Amino acid sequence: MRFQAFSLQHVVVIGLLMVLILGLFLLRHRIAARPRIKSLIRRLLIAALLLPEAALQTWYLTAGIWDRSTSLPLELCSLTMFLGGIMLLTGNRLLYEILYFAGIGGALQAVLTPNLDYPFPHFRFIHFFIVHMAIILAPLYMTWIEGYRPRWMSILRNMIFLNGAALLVAAVNWAIGSNYMFLMHKPSTPSVLDWLGPHPVYILAEELIALLLFTVMYMIFFYLPDQMRQKRRKKRPPTFSTGKSI
Repeated sequence: MRFQAFSLQHVVVIGLLMVLILGLFLLRHRIAARPRIKSLIRRLLIAALLLPEAALQTWYLTAGIWDRSTSLPLELCSLTMFLGGIMLLTGNRLLYEILYFAGIGGALQAVLTPNLDYPFPHFRFIHFFIVHMAIILAPLYMTWIEGYRPRWMSILRNMIFLNGAALLVAAVNWAIGSNYMFLMHKPSTPSVLDWLGPHPVYILAEELIALLLFTVMYMIFFYLPDQMRQKRRKKRPPTFSTGKSI
């Protein structure tokens, strides 16, 4: 039996991700006030990002199916997975900016339209969704618990990162005949790329969609709330002290 998109098991995973995101947001102040809980969540996220990949590479080798054209961690989510682990370990703000935009954007697409053959409870199914959910949760943790936030320039830095990574991965694809990041052709399973035209048109379309998505993510979650807070402050009437001087 093959994995089916939006089957019951897929919908359950999407629901679980939504619950985790909502729980992290609603409990953000309580978590931020408890260093031990913060440390525990941070360690769990690091483990969820790095340990499954080590297990996956071990499985490839023991199953005798490791192949340089498909098994190297050179997909966008694989790159952001490693960067997410480093971000959580070091607190690096540049990596946070990359994870907030490229990490969330790429992993969310992967969760909604997985390029996956194995259904639950296969190891590959569990690995896939644990890693991609952790990629999404890691920058949200840094935003809501640690107080990090991106800036307008973060969008430009993300576009530079994406294009730089694509050039390096394209060179690897050309050298070994692989299709990492789907730069050579579309995936065999249904995906968002099916709506974006033939190769290489869909790559250019991805660039525009990424720029638009990153801008919307910043506008909705940071710029517009900041503007609303500033307007509320301006509308507040001035307060005067009623205390008597001595």
